[in-house]
Amino acid sequence: MSSEPTRTADSHQGADYQIVLAWAVFLAAFGTIAGAWGFELIGGYVPCQLCYGQRIPYYVGVPVALLAVIAAMSGRRQMTRLLLLVVAGVFAWSAYRGGFHAGVEWEWWQGPISCGGGGGVAPVAPVGNLLGQLTEGAPPVSCTVASWRFPDTDWGLSFAGWNAVISVAIVIGALLGATRPIRAKA
Repeated sequence: MSSEPTRTADSHQGADYQIVLAWAVFLAAFGTIAGAWGFELIGGYVPCQLCYGQRIPYYVGVPVALLAVIAAMSGRRQMTRLLLLVVAGVFAWSAYRGGFHAGVEWEWWQGPISCGGGGGVAPVAPVGNLLGQLTEGAPPVSCTVASWRFPDTDWGLSFAGWNAVISVAIVIGALLGATRPIRAKA
């Protein structure tokens, strides 16, 4: 008689664990991309080409993480597992992108040529489209210079470095939620 409630409690604990991790993964991912937009729109930081590329995994991963939350809340544990595995894969890709960009900033390797931020001379065009000429002739933001570091030292992590760290944490959370053993319901 006492073993029946224990199985149900264990099964319920596993579901709670999965719900908590699905929420944690979703909120970490959503908060990170919201923070990136906040630094850009409110803080005035202009992203470079590699920064924009690092947002792509968030645009894919946040909706999938939200689906994982919905699946976990509705008790669909196998679906939650699958969705959390997808989230882990997407944010592993994000960690790679952030780590690559941080390596470019620390000059461990070279970034894309289109991301140099060098000035150069803009081609001469007719005066009719002056605004277009100004925006087209503006040099791209350099991917090789970190516009912000925390802590504010030479060894501090840039936006890209923090993206890599947060992405790894999201991967770990998603994998924990996806691999927790599912106990049979009583």
